[in-house]
Amino acid sequence: MPNPTITGSSYAGEFAGKYLGAALLSASTLDAGAISILPNIKYKAAMKVGAFSNLVRSADCDFDATTSGLTLTEKVLTPTELQVNLQICKKELHSDWEAAQMGFSAFDSLPPLFSDYVISRVAAEVAQATENSIWSGAAGEGNFDGFSTLLAADGTVVDVAAGGAITTTNVIAKLGAMVDAANAAVLGKEDLTLYVSNNIARAYIRTLGGFVATIGANGVDNKGTTWYNGGQLTFEGINIFVAQGLGDNKAVLAQKSNLFFGTGLLNDRNEVKVIDMSDIDGSQNVRVVMRYTAGVQTGIGSDIVYLS
Repeated sequence: MPNPTITGSSYAGEFAGKYLGAALLSASTLDAGAISILPNIKYKAAMKVGAFSNLVRSADCDFDATTSGLTLTEKVLTPTELQVNLQICKKELHSDWEAAQMGFSAFDSLPPLFSDYVISRVAAEVAQATENSIWSGAAGEGNFDGFSTLLAADGTVVDVAAGGAITTTNVIAKLGAMVDAANAAVLGKEDLTLYVSNNIARAYIRTLGGFVATIGANGVDNKGTTWYNGGQLTFEGINIFVAQGLGDNKAVLAQKSNLFFGTGLLNDRNEVKVIDMSDIDGSQNVRVVMRYTAGVQTGIGSDIVYLS
């Protein structure tokens, strides 16, 4: 069967911002708005973290600024420059297209939105890579430091040791230990969220379904293992978010407003191209180029609890 060809000129990024927006913001954490997003960072963003001391004092007739103070520290979010350089042989694309979309001559032509199709396939992979980096990334090839890396290195973060695998027999105790270790000032905050890995979420759901000593045979509402239908999970009134990129047996208790994702989504360095190489070197290859920036940063470390 003959190879498809891309008719007309190569797509060269007129809607680069749109496609990169889809690729980055379709990462499940960002798509759900589970953390704060700082777009349009040209180079880096400096975040001021303030701590007041002796703010309230006994009243008298004088003004004495020396008894109270504000200490400002700075955290910097510097998105990492990333790229996709992919070359695909057009033969490999045939299996993904219905025969009805192809011509019947020896020179088949692809549907007019072929560039959208190629970019959407690549964008899905970029979104997954972004999700993994947000939570588990470590600076290196194709990655940026994720929250697990940053929290482990921050001495002000409250650490709770997992002490082994999280199972149905210990998941409630471990999540409870995180809440107990939290700064009392953040408990009850509207955006306080318990970010958990997939295996912790499964253990918690199964535990609430019963058949373990901590819950009893019938589980929530006496429904057994059928109690959960995919709705919102909570723990002691705190919303649970399943962070797809978070490694097994890890969890983070933090406010959404204290965890940040930064990207230069609309800056001049963004680029999306699909280049048909047939008119350039006579090959049957298609090249896909994406360039973008992404990174994460925390705010006040002492307001975050990390189960590591």
